[in-house]
Amino acid sequence: MPRPTNDELARRVAALEAENAALRSRLDENATEPLPELAPASEPKHKRGWGWTLLAVVLIVIGAILAPVAVVASWAKVQLTDTDAFVATYAPLANDPGVQAYVTDETVKVIQQHVDIPQLTSQVIDGITGLGTGPVATKALDALKAPLAQGIVSLIQTTVGRFVASDAFAQVWQDALRVSHNQLVATMQGNPQAAIAIGKDGSVGIQLGPIIDKVKQQLVDQGITFASRIPTIDKTITVAQNSSIPTLQVFYNLAVVAGAWLPWVSIGLLALGVIVARRRALALIGAASALAIAMIVVVSAIAIGQIVFIASASPKLVPAGVATTLYTTVSTAMKDTGVAVLVLAIVVALVAWYSGPFAVPRKLRGFFGSGVTWVREAAERHGISTGRVGEWLYAQRVLLRAAVAVIAAAIVLFVRPLTPALIIWTLVIAAVVIAILELVQRPVITVPENADEDTPVTTVS
Repeated sequence: MPRPTNDELARRVAALEAENAALRSRLDENATEPLPELAPASEPKHKRGWGWTLLAVVLIVIGAILAPVAVVASWAKVQLTDTDAFVATYAPLANDPGVQAYVTDETVKVIQQHVDIPQLTSQVIDGITGLGTGPVATKALDALKAPLAQGIVSLIQTTVGRFVASDAFAQVWQDALRVSHNQLVATMQGNPQAAIAIGKDGSVGIQLGPIIDKVKQQLVDQGITFASRIPTIDKTITVAQNSSIPTLQVFYNLAVVAGAWLPWVSIGLLALGVIVARRRALALIGAASALAIAMIVVVSAIAIGQIVFIASASPKLVPAGVATTLYTTVSTAMKDTGVAVLVLAIVVALVAWYSGPFAVPRKLRGFFGSGVTWVREAAERHGISTGRVGEWLYAQRVLLRAAVAVIAAAIVLFVRPLTPALIIWTLVIAAVVIAILELVQRPVITVPENADEDTPVTTVS
């Protein structure tokens, strides 16, 4: 008997795969009907009891409840410990027109409170008229007192406004933020080199040692050589007493620890809840849904907090526009993280549903598989084949899919900042890679030595 040609083999493989697809479709349609019992080849596995389900639910609920706290703690850790992140967050405020106008107005008010401009202009004009000006000139100069005072105020306003809008002010603002945050971190951590010292009794003092060292260096740089004889002085002068300061230090340290570990604890509890569940696919969907609800709570709380903050801060403390800018600056990182995790939770739920043992996903996977098979067969009919490389890819398909999943998970877990765009693009690229692997892989076809047209063709899995 002559060996079948490649075209004949391809037609027979296509017929077998079409028959398999039809059988899978019939099984999906009759999934509710009981299948005939087969004699077990080995001892049946012990099924988990309902206690495991209860444990899974408890773990998932606790993990979802901790998720909002983890988002806030993670944000607090960055803002409290990372000076560069703190400066990067608040430095752009110096370029906000609303903030610039507010700073300008407040600066002019302070100047007017400490300098009586109308009195100064009046004294200048009175001094001129006292030199012996005529009645007409004196009356004219007196009439200029009010406009001159107003002009000086306008000049001050313009000068301050120009400075506040300049790059010099932005640099001053940034330097002040950096120094303030460094001192805050040093104070909260009890650093002996901090300019502010906090005693066990809550006393707040200024350490003179670092200040004297700076002054000493500046004097030496200016050529005053005797300053080098100034010894190192370790002295603190108490300027205030506040028993709540040690409590603030405790909360600071707690926020730092919680920000570092709480996100991983929340993720670990959710993952453990899925692992111990009886139906893991359903548990994964439930865990993702619970996480999504938790993130909706976070985003909603931030929106409500903005309304409360603006209502309480303006107009008594700052204008409404400035209050809005301040709150947006503070809450943007938390909101972005909450939205990103919400998108991630939705994506995980959809992937878990598509990969689960449910009727509709099975049909979708069968439809996708049939389409990939048709494309592969059409390519091979035209002489396009991946050959042995495709056979190797098919043999390693489970390992390759797992590698794609691990890489995608690592990107989401470790790349920062976490954004919806990062999550969506990671999912899209992973899906494209999986689709390409499915397309280029080539199932191994074995044909017996004495094969004829009636000999069945076997596809090696």
